[in-house]
Amino acid sequence: MLLNIQNTLKRQLLGAMNNNTLIIASAGSGKTSHLVEGALRKSTESVLITTYTEANEREIRNKIVSKKGYVPSNITIQTWFSFLLQHGVRPYQSVLNDELHDVDIGFLLSNSRSGKKYDSEGNPISIGGRPIYWGEKDFFRYYFTKGKDIYSDKVSKFVCKVDQELKGELISRVSRIYKNIYIDEVQDLAGFDLDIIKSLFKSKSSVMLVGDPRQVTYLTHHTTKYGKYSEGNIKSFVENELGKRIKCEVDETTLSVSHRNNQIICDYSSRLYSNLPKSTACKCGACRVMDDHMGVFIVKPSMVGKYLETYRPIQLRWDNRITVNSNYPAMNFGESKGTTSNRVLIYPTRPMANWIKDNNAVLSSEGRAKLYVALTRARLSATIVLDYEEGDMFEGKRINNYIIA
Repeated sequence: MLLNIQNTLKRQLLGAMNNNTLIIASAGSGKTSHLVEGALRKSTESVLITTYTEANEREIRNKIVSKKGYVPSNITIQTWFSFLLQHGVRPYQSVLNDELHDVDIGFLLSNSRSGKKYDSEGNPISIGGRPIYWGEKDFFRYYFTKGKDIYSDKVSKFVCKVDQELKGELISRVSRIYKNIYIDEVQDLAGFDLDIIKSLFKSKSSVMLVGDPRQVTYLTHHTTKYGKYSEGNIKSFVENELGKRIKCEVDETTLSVSHRNNQIICDYSSRLYSNLPKSTACKCGACRVMDDHMGVFIVKPSMVGKYLETYRPIQLRWDNRITVNSNYPAMNFGESKGTTSNRVLIYPTRPMANWIKDNNAVLSSEGRAKLYVALTRARLSATIVLDYEEGDMFEGKRINNYIIA
């Protein structure tokens, strides 16, 4: 009898840990719709949908409202950082330090490593030209600003430390609140975020991860922990780091075709990641809109005004330092992730321009991902602002009437 009970409990435990899925998605494959439809099917169960960017959070929320008219009460949608603050930091903020008991903890988004040391005059302290940082022994200076805002690159580590101190109670509480946890843009999570995912996999929640390894335009933090998985290599993390008792199915087929990009854009953007399977355009009648200006093009800077007037694309750039035409909408590359436009006009960086001319040119991981994101926002045409002479050769092909692909 005792043996039967033990075997039953073991099967239940393994069953809970086996209900995990990683879906590798292509750009425009409908991952937002897939998440939304999955969440709406769970009408009698609690669902958390969390994603890295605020833009994608809005996209998910708008998609649900467009289908349902409202966000059902059983579905919670929030960014990854908001989720960590609400369920990981604030309920347990004094676990690691009693002085935090009555503190109103805020949040500071840090785009680089936080916790630099400064001298009495406010100048960064460095040795050999390299900045010096506070260590974890200096608890408050390591995790927080003077105003007690927790640094974004330290949030997941703080949560992991709390969960470890509480012997898993933090993650157990999350699992009791949410029976289903969907994590979008998982390729942007790194370091201690992956430890949180690993702990969620061990919980009783059903966990689904969705991401595109070619769209790592942001990282939640820069750390050496799990560094080999930081370039969107979440599949290898799942395959190598979970151990024998934690299971996660890897699905590379469900979201493998693009319902957004035409085949020309699929083919051209796939050149950026020749080590991964090429993107393929779907054959859905509703998705395949025909137009007389479809493909990948180049336009000279002197012709940008006329091009914008004629085709009205959304302008995409690295950041706000890049000058665009203020009469037409513009977005940064990273901000545009998750969006769809009929046409885009891309202002490339110099390394991007070099790659466009010669696909063997050096391009950083970040630059490669952001160019991929920019190209794949478009349904019909992706046009690049770049000076050239008629008849110039780009990647072995002669420019003719703006067409490069």
